[in-house]
Amino acid sequence: APSYLKDLSLSCWHPPPGHRKLQGDFMYITVVTIEGRHCDITSCPKGFFLNRSTEDIFDPRPAQSSPACHCLTDLLCHLSPIFKQAFATLKNRPQQPPLEAMPTPYHTLCWLGPPCASRAHKNTFSRLGVDEQAAAQAPDWNEELQAARDLPQGSLEERLQRDKTLLQGGETVLDGFVEPVNGNPEDPAFLWSGLFMSQGAASPLFGGERGRRAAQRLELRGVQAYSDLEGLQGLHTIPTAIVDYRGVRLSAQGLAPGFESSEQDQKDSPASRGLLYGVNAGPQESPHRRRLLALLAHAAKSLSIQRHVVVAPKGHQVPLFTSLDAQGLLGADGRFYLLDVFRSFPADANFCPEEEIQSQISAGEEDSSKSCEENEEKRNGNEKEGWAEDYRGTTGLPKSFPHGLCRLRPELVQAFIQHKHCQFTERVKEKMDENGGFEECATACDSRATDAVRAACKDVGSVSDIIFEMRFNPNVFSPGIRFPPTESASTNLQEKLLREAAAFIITHQIPAFLQCCLQSNEAPMDGASLKQALHQKGINLRYLGHVVKAISQSEHKERLRHIMRSTIGEIFIRSAKRVFNHFLQGVDVPSLSAAISHFLSCLLVHHFTPSPGGEEAKKKSRRRGRGAGASESMPWSMLTGAELWSLVCQDAVETYDISDSLGSSPNHLVEHYGLQKLSLLREFCLKTGVQLRLRDYILDNQNKAPISPDDILNIFPVVKHIDMPTVDASKAYRAAQNSIQKGLLDQAHEQLKEAAYLYGRVCDDLDPEACYCNSLLAKVTFLQGKAAEARSVQLKSVVISERVLGFDHPNTIQQYALLAVYAYAGGETTLAQKCLLRARLLMLTVHGEDHPYTATLDSCLGLVLTEDQTGQFLKNALKLNTSFFGPTDMHTALSHHLLAQWMCSKGDYRSAMSNEKEAFSAFMSLFGEDHPQTLCSKEFLGTITKQAVKVERTLRQAGSDSAEQTVECLSPTSDTILEQMVLVTGIRRITRR
Repeated sequence: APSYLKDLSLSCWHPPPGHRKLQGDFMYITVVTIEGRHCDITSCPKGFFLNRSTEDIFDPRPAQSSPACHCLTDLLCHLSPIFKQAFATLKNRPQQPPLEAMPTPYHTLCWLGPPCASRAHKNTFSRLGVDEQAAAQAPDWNEELQAARDLPQGSLEERLQRDKTLLQGGETVLDGFVEPVNGNPEDPAFLWSGLFMSQGAASPLFGGERGRRAAQRLELRGVQAYSDLEGLQGLHTIPTAIVDYRGVRLSAQGLAPGFESSEQDQKDSPASRGLLYGVNAGPQESPHRRRLLALLAHAAKSLSIQRHVVVAPKGHQVPLFTSLDAQGLLGADGRFYLLDVFRSFPADANFCPEEEIQSQISAGEEDSSKSCEENEEKRNGNEKEGWAEDYRGTTGLPKSFPHGLCRLRPELVQAFIQHKHCQFTERVKEKMDENGGFEECATACDSRATDAVRAACKDVGSVSDIIFEMRFNPNVFSPGIRFPPTESASTNLQEKLLREAAAFIITHQIPAFLQCCLQSNEAPMDGASLKQALHQKGINLRYLGHVVKAISQSEHKERLRHIMRSTIGEIFIRSAKRVFNHFLQGVDVPSLSAAISHFLSCLLVHHFTPSPGGEEAKKKSRRRGRGAGASESMPWSMLTGAELWSLVCQDAVETYDISDSLGSSPNHLVEHYGLQKLSLLREFCLKTGVQLRLRDYILDNQNKAPISPDDILNIFPVVKHIDMPTVDASKAYRAAQNSIQKGLLDQAHEQLKEAAYLYGRVCDDLDPEACYCNSLLAKVTFLQGKAAEARSVQLKSVVISERVLGFDHPNTIQQYALLAVYAYAGGETTLAQKCLLRARLLMLTVHGEDHPYTATLDSCLGLVLTEDQTGQFLKNALKLNTSFFGPTDMHTALSHHLLAQWMCSKGDYRSAMSNEKEAFSAFMSLFGEDHPQTLCSKEFLGTITKQAVKVERTLRQAGSDSAEQTVECLSPTSDTILEQMVLVTGIRRITRR
């Protein structure tokens, strides 16, 4: 401990010589106390004692008047009074809860850090960049993962070690400390601690560098999809992760046994190399192949993938249950592995322009040319089938995209299937109504019901004509893939379905997303929550430009300004990130801090230009040992704000098809959309892994760089990995949610306790799902009347959210607000105030004040604060709720009621009556006159009216010198305030009866 001792290390006389080992000496330790005393200590079976050795003389005999202590700290207390005093203070310090001390399974990025953060980083490498344990056997991550999947529970230590290896491996490879294992300079591959790391080849077919990154991301998503399949034992995927570091994306995979092949192995047959399935597998028949095909067929059914046939490069036809690239292999460990699943999801027809879609019908028979002509004519006649009339004119789609790997999300596929099922049900009902009605058709012994089902299946595009079944061909709309003539009808149907699915995003999912944002006060606050909300609707981030257009054309444009703000900010930061990745490729390692700070200054300051005082900065940097510093001769140092803004806007136009939305400078984003430069800086750091020094940043000074090289503490690898679901805990959690919807709180409480226990067993509670589960458990516990228990559980949820998601994550803000409610219920008013003030401060940093959730926080602050600021918070909450939800919404009505209540406590009955009338009118229109909330508002309005009349009469009788007196019953009680906080935060919702 540096503050208790000057030095504690092994002695220069360690290890003990042979004759001293025979006398029991284990080791020799050198200690330098704060007082400056140098001591050599011997460790032996009896404990620790002070010996007579010095730096020059070895004398292991015990020193005079030195006791032999069983514990080293006891001996140090005897040798140093300062250590004794400090150690006594340390022992009396309260013990940190295990949840706060336990390491998180995965690294949580923090964009701010103290100046000493770099010193806390443990250096696990030697000074030459070589691993200290290089001679040790590398772990077999593939065996660890497959064994973990076979067990009901995983090991936290394995996940910690795997994530640590990913972080260290990504840094070490890109820092140049690992030699490539192949001789290809264009696509170097590396082996590091049992992980195979590579950038992947940039194929022109997929769009170069953008396509390479997309393929790595889609590979991870495909591995996740196959890993999540329940009830499928025997089909395995390679453990996969993506590491983004210093502008380069590495794909990290475990090594499966038997996949490492030499040049001689490549010449052997596919079967001898373990390749059982794929376009290049060739015709073969074996029990292993039949077993693998059965597994793939089962997986295809779960993933809604259609069995289809393609023409292989050698001309023979190959039946597939996956995309063309996928390969099924038999590993040396006897497991079946599926590789290259990056095109497992259906293509997005919105980004497959018609001019790039060639006829995918080919034939290998003699009449191929005639067949192709007929199919081409048929395809051209139905080319627009699946698109709405004037779809291109209204949406600008289909269009090209910077890469050729645009795929639909699995959430969109499921939503589209659900949409089609609703259409199927309606069609069946319509057909039966035309033939005598549902009951008659269902009970009759004729074919009317069957004919109705067959007709409905044909209308909605079901792949089966007797039951509703939607499946998609992942190879349709993929360039370079040919289908035989027998697949003509199926391919045409698949093209139509994929066009409908792509149009479904524009016509249904984006409007549904905006409708949810209009109704919820927990709308997205930052880029991470916006991404999560869009993905839940199956909307890819390449549709951000269409979200902007939908908001611009909406009649509720003003009420959606917070979504517009977040969307524009996300477009800007993502485009800037791509420019930043390219920018870092021309920066050498000694100049990284200076280059990153220069880029951020150009990004955030209008018309920022490099400082002419480069020589002075260079000298200062050399004095600090940082190399050449920000020399003007370096290309990156010549970048200006105007040039960077032009590059960012160009990327935004190419990717999101928005031209004028970003304006001409960052100041346009601030003035037009209300974006905060601090929020943009936070988003950029979280997406790129940059960590800044914790201090106040002035981002509007054009004469001085707002961020200096000293402010750049570190740049961390950003890791995307597979989420291993805790199946039993997730099932219990979903069952509890269903019980809550049915009003069965006791049953939900037991299910949530079971889920929380299972999360604790599997992942030690350090998981986002465990956070959501504990938060819901606290809510149910509170509704059961157990405020103290709810407060304890909610505190646990706050700690988990801070450690796993981040100290300023939107979920952490919401968890703080809930903790404030439960703390107030237990009489801890001061703690509730601190929680709400912290949540509001984080809210201002993440998004700004103009957001619906700020109104929630302000309403709660207006209830718990006792100062003059109470009215300011309540008035601001009313202003925000009115602007976001309208005058007749429940949130606005509650704000009117709370403001009227506060005005009553101040004696302003006239204003209180005005606000309560607005609240009563809104409750009346929402719930009717017999609803308890309406009756409560009516009663309160009557009380205010009586009190106003009473005060007015008193004033007239006593004259103008009398003072108003506040009636005690009009001041809210603690129970009333608690109930109102519960309603405002959504713990209990007002329901229509």
